[in-house]
Amino acid sequence: MTERPAPPPPAAPPTVLRCGPYALDRERIAAFAAALGDPHPAYTDPAAARALGHPDTLAPPTYLATLAAHAEDQLLSAWDDFTTDGAVHRSQSLRHARPAHAGDTLHATVRLAGATTLADRRLLTVECAFHDADGLWVATTTSSLLCPATAPRPGRRPLDPTGSEHP
Repeated sequence: MTERPAPPPPAAPPTVLRCGPYALDRERIAAFAAALGDPHPAYTDPAAARALGHPDTLAPPTYLATLAAHAEDQLLSAWDDFTTDGAVHRSQSLRHARPAHAGDTLHATVRLAGATTLADRRLLTVECAFHDADGLWVATTTSSLLCPATAPRPGRRPLDPTGSEHP
């Protein structure tokens, strides 16, 4: 009987992933600004943006958070033991080198920047760095995600252990 080599261990999930390109366009920027309720004309009118020194309509600062969420989902979906069902988005910060504009094509590098536990749940810190077509840094988002519990929680106790209808 010949010995067979052991199968290779499963590949570790990625901790860094390059995503994109993300082409920023006027319509999506305007729709995002409208959803925010921000009527600033630089978000919808190229002439107003140019009057402020920008090359085209300006993306609201939080616009890149939507792109970061997409990149984060791509990274985390490669993990067999992760689901977004029950995950809590605890916080997000954005650091900008320059504003993003319509006409920009951005690439994102998303990476797992930290992992710890909180209340027996994984707490992940995920960074997403955006660079333009020339490779220049535009912005970085940092998100904190509290993952779902791996084991089901015990059932809740009734508020009134006597079974009475009264609180």
